[in-house]
Amino acid sequence: MMGGSCLAQGLDLIGKHIVVIQNLEPAVIRGVTSHGMLLAAKSGDELVLLTPDQPIASGAIVG
Repeated sequence: MMGGSCLAQGLDLIGKHIVVIQNLEPAVIRGVTSHGMLLAAKSGDELVLLTPDQPIASGAIVG
C-alpha cells in the first residue's frame, strides 16, 4: 500500500536499503494492514524513495 499510487513493485526493493518508518501499532489502511511506511519525497510529479547515502545497519534510528 503506497498512498494510492505504487512507487515500486516489491521485487524492485530486494537488496536495496530504504528508509522505513515503523508504525507503533499496525494500522488498517484501505483494507490492508500497514506495519510501516516507506519514506519518499516528491520531485515534480514523481515520488522518489529515500535511501541512505552510505551503508548503514538495518534498524538504525532516523533522527
